[in-house]
Amino acid sequence: MLDTSAAIHPENASQHTERSTGVQLGMITQITEQNNALLLMGEHFNLAITSVDGGSIRIKTFRGQQPNWKTTPAIIASETRTQEPLKWTADEERVSVVSGSTTVEMNRKTGSLSIRNGEQQVNILSVQRNRESVGDYTTFISLSEDDHIYGLGEKTGFLDKRGERYTMWNTDVYAPHVPEMEALYQSIPFLTVLNNGNGYGLFLDNPGKTVFDMRTYANMAMIQSWTGELDLYWIEGPTMKEVIVRYSELTGRMPLPPKWALGYHQSRYSYMDEKEVMDLAHTFRDKEIPCDVIHLDIHYMNGYRVFTFDENRFPNPEQMMARLRELGFHIVPIVDPGVKKDPMYAVYMEGVDENFFCKTAEGDIYTGPVWPGESAFPDFTESRVRDWWTEKQRFYTDLGIDGIWNDMNEPAIFNETKTMDVNVMHGNEGDRKTHGELHNLYGMCMSQASYEGLKALLDGKRPFVLTRAGYSGIQRYAAVWTGDNRSFWEHMSMAMPMVLNLGMSGVPFAGPDIGGFAHHTSGELLARWMQMGVFFPYCRNHSAIDTLRQEPWSFGEEIERICRQYISLRYQWMPYLYHWFYEASKTGLPVMRPLVLEYPNDPQVYNLCDQFLVGDSVIVAPVYRPNTEWRSVYLPEGEWVDYWSGERYAGQQHIHVHAPLAKLPIFIRAGAILLEGPVRQYADEAVADEFVTASIYLQGRSGTSSLEWYEDDGLTFAYEDGEWNKMLIEATESEQALNVTAKYTTRGYDSQRASIQFRIIGLAAAPKGVAGSGEQVQAAQLAQQASGWAYEAERGELWLKLPNTTDGIEMNITL
Repeated sequence: MLDTSAAIHPENASQHTERSTGVQLGMITQITEQNNALLLMGEHFNLAITSVDGGSIRIKTFRGQQPNWKTTPAIIASETRTQEPLKWTADEERVSVVSGSTTVEMNRKTGSLSIRNGEQQVNILSVQRNRESVGDYTTFISLSEDDHIYGLGEKTGFLDKRGERYTMWNTDVYAPHVPEMEALYQSIPFLTVLNNGNGYGLFLDNPGKTVFDMRTYANMAMIQSWTGELDLYWIEGPTMKEVIVRYSELTGRMPLPPKWALGYHQSRYSYMDEKEVMDLAHTFRDKEIPCDVIHLDIHYMNGYRVFTFDENRFPNPEQMMARLRELGFHIVPIVDPGVKKDPMYAVYMEGVDENFFCKTAEGDIYTGPVWPGESAFPDFTESRVRDWWTEKQRFYTDLGIDGIWNDMNEPAIFNETKTMDVNVMHGNEGDRKTHGELHNLYGMCMSQASYEGLKALLDGKRPFVLTRAGYSGIQRYAAVWTGDNRSFWEHMSMAMPMVLNLGMSGVPFAGPDIGGFAHHTSGELLARWMQMGVFFPYCRNHSAIDTLRQEPWSFGEEIERICRQYISLRYQWMPYLYHWFYEASKTGLPVMRPLVLEYPNDPQVYNLCDQFLVGDSVIVAPVYRPNTEWRSVYLPEGEWVDYWSGERYAGQQHIHVHAPLAKLPIFIRAGAILLEGPVRQYADEAVADEFVTASIYLQGRSGTSSLEWYEDDGLTFAYEDGEWNKMLIEATESEQALNVTAKYTTRGYDSQRASIQFRIIGLAAAPKGVAGSGEQVQAAQLAQQASGWAYEAERGELWLKLPNTTDGIEMNITL
């Protein structure tokens, strides 16, 4: 419901004050070392400091004599994590703790902290225990004028979060996602602070309500936890990349998804029956618009009961799934947490009989209204409940379904608070807690049940899970979409910083609903959003009931042609995208990156969020305003090549780019290697000529370009048993010659590829000779030959083709 002017009635104004509402730690009266932790007993509460590994310090408040070191499920167990011994000294004025290259100093009289790592120093001015209803603890972090803040997950607004305030409380927000929305579906209480190229991270591991306020105070950030102890991790850099890598070592990394999940997804609320789904599938294939996935929204179910199909709308789902598999489609059905309260419904009665549902403190099953009506909610904090959910998912996997879409899992409930009562109890594996203490974990625990359940049932195939709600660590189980956006140009532009900050928060597999979910899209908006969306990690077109249709062909031939071109381009780029997904699975670094991650010393990119990088070498600059054919694009240091024309531009400048409706500005960094393959109608489609083209963008000077390309079968977990390849591709330039090599550094997977192509971009003239690549032929002939080379004078490109051998490839090109 929209606010009226009554919302700003003077009597409704909050009495904001900067006055302290609590007590500080106060004088430290006792210091004890215990189990490689330093316990500091203060006047009003206590503080414990320990090393997590070589780059992280954990600071935790506690009351009584012993801290509780138990972590939330955000933190993963690790056999490789090493807890470095603490070194500490104390005198009458201060306590000093050293771990690795980090030093923590505390004033013994006031309890204030400072943390130093090299040239970086962070002053934690105070940790307070609150006396009023604001929360349990508040800490103030000093900020310098040059500090910039990134991360905090899925939040509206611009890239740099300095000057903003956010609440971490997973919330179902159908109302427009405007910048003043402090809470959406995902709560990731982790941020990175950047100052003149160096960074550090702060992670507050508390799944209850927390607040990150970088607005109220000009030179401080205020972090509040409303339930439980303050459990704060300091994560050292010095680079932002190192901060993100270390954070992902704590909270886990994305497992490699199946390659089909990287393809194009088509959805609507809802495709109402079997005929509509099959017509949709055939239309994609008839129009040769690639697509891998069709989503089924809530209308596929019998009265919105999970683990059912409506027998009238979908009379034979098993047969439908088989026909869709023949066409190369995967079906991903929506599965919500609410289980309809119905004694005639077996799933509900199982939950009642086996004590699987959340309960009130008095022991009654908690219910609330959602799509099916009054519903109960599984207590996913309990492993035995997740095991039950695993078995229920057999209903889907027996039909050949290998992906699940978890929605409404904040959990969203149709009541005044929009969610579960905060006093509902969770078993939490014997450590009972209220829902208010664990709220932000609920969606992640459900996604864990979905992912681990599918994995157990799919006989070695990789599952795909999509979730709306999550907490730190959600990347271990699910991809994330940014919820119920709208078909507004403003929401298209807002999607960029939202997904970029998700990536900077350890969640690399994310994206918005292309075209916008609610309201009505237009042909122009769909075309521009599709151009942008195919370069996001997660790529789905989804629209609401009673809105204009927005399948790629919904707005006539011109828009259909543009959508086909760019969806096809995503499939053409699949080897490159998949390579960067592998990198994300190993490092935690995002696939889609803000320029500041690669160029942290360039002030021009500190809040640049209307263009982005794919991997470390491709700039995508969408047009996100109507009736617009020109836009400014910023190119950072180096030299950049227009993907479409081959024109070269010096970096560290803004350029004015012409971008008519059919053109998305794309620039490749000189020195980069881009991987492309054939256009397929779906990711696993067999093609007659299986090839990969490595496009090498020459630097035009002495230097070496390299990429260690990763590939596997894209479908199973066989890569965990060594069935994967890495090929090191290198191009070494000099004034007279170019040497290109491609050698397997690891080969455990048979790609069934007969040949590899190389495209050398940036030659000023035809080469004098090519050794190691057969005879020169016309460009049109090269596709029919096993080896050879051709030069295209118009674009200054040299094409080479060689057999894919285990011995590797070496070519010497005389210039």
